[in-house]
Amino acid sequence: MATKKKPIDSRVDYSLILPVFFLILIGLYSIYTATSHDYASKTAVVMGQQMIWLIIGIGLSLIVMLFSTELLWKMTPYFYGFGLALMVLPLIFYSPELVASTGAKNWVSIGSVTLFQPSEFMKISYILILARLAVSFKQKYHDRDLREDGKLLLRFALLTLPVMILLALQRDLGTAMVFMAILAGMVLIAGVSWQIILPVVGGVILIIGLFLLAFLLPGGKEFFYNHLGMDTYQINRLSAWLSPFDYAGTIAYQQTQGMISIGSGGLFGKGFNVVDLPVPVRESDMIFTVIAENFGFIGGSIVLVLYLLLIYRMLRVTFASNNLFYTYISTGFIMMILFHIFENIGAAIGILPLTGIPLPFISQGGSSLISNLIGVGLVLSMSYQNSVNQERARDQHFAQQRKKGLEN
Repeated sequence: MATKKKPIDSRVDYSLILPVFFLILIGLYSIYTATSHDYASKTAVVMGQQMIWLIIGIGLSLIVMLFSTELLWKMTPYFYGFGLALMVLPLIFYSPELVASTGAKNWVSIGSVTLFQPSEFMKISYILILARLAVSFKQKYHDRDLREDGKLLLRFALLTLPVMILLALQRDLGTAMVFMAILAGMVLIAGVSWQIILPVVGGVILIIGLFLLAFLLPGGKEFFYNHLGMDTYQINRLSAWLSPFDYAGTIAYQQTQGMISIGSGGLFGKGFNVVDLPVPVRESDMIFTVIAENFGFIGGSIVLVLYLLLIYRMLRVTFASNNLFYTYISTGFIMMILFHIFENIGAAIGILPLTGIPLPFISQGGSSLISNLIGVGLVLSMSYQNSVNQERARDQHFAQQRKKGLEN
């Protein structure tokens, strides 16, 4: 009995694509609403750019989806090296005006044209290289003890250190936190002993607590600025987060306006294309304020449900796969998405400081959108390869049955 080969589109996990599709639609609507009110003359340009980035991201996602496991494994070290090389570029090609306004040197700019943010693409390369290392280590050490766990953490650290150095030179603390979230997910899924994890987590919590305590003490801000070299924009962001309405007219203007905007949406929102309050950069970092003001608590909840559905589908695909490499990749991408959602919305509602982290698939910007779509392509590749492997197993089964029939 001959088996019929399935067409490529039958191997695509559309249930994974569906929540991404709706999130992108919400993003396009929100960007249009924000720009049509804040930069009416630039609306067509901004929307045109976003559509171009979307097309590029979808194209790259489809290409990545067709990668075989072997090809992805071989290419991973090259992706990592290429990502590090890209991250050097903002230190050379940058806009002094943009650095002055954001405090970070994390965008590649030539003249007045801002091109892309390399760290967004490095996130995917970082996930891939950690996944490759974790699989290689697991294959080498089947029964690990604390010593082997320490070796794994050391190798994770060696891969992470160049990224952190470049981010420190770029003064991009927010993105550094994303990489730490990815690393934390990888450490957990790699099965590192809790005897190591718990003291590290406890130490991090203690350091953060002591830092905030020292920051809030009289003269604390001056100490961090004068003696530890903390940047003014970082001090301002922390001050704006800790006491937003004390600085509502100055350094906390964006945060307080965003909080008021979200609250003004109420339960059901004000309706389509209504944004009464001015919120700086709401088309990008503060995009959630547009959704909440237009559609209220219900609209914001729908966005969160779509993210949960996406993560659920990614987990289902991961559980269905017997490929450890893909399992680590999926874990890293899920951690990346979760942290972006938590930090962006948390900053918008005032429970976290502003860090410039975009909302996945929704915020305006090409680098983040393309990077996220590549990540979706990696998970689609996992599902695609699952289907291919099932077809091969079925073909082998029928071939064996046919052979037995001929022998009989």
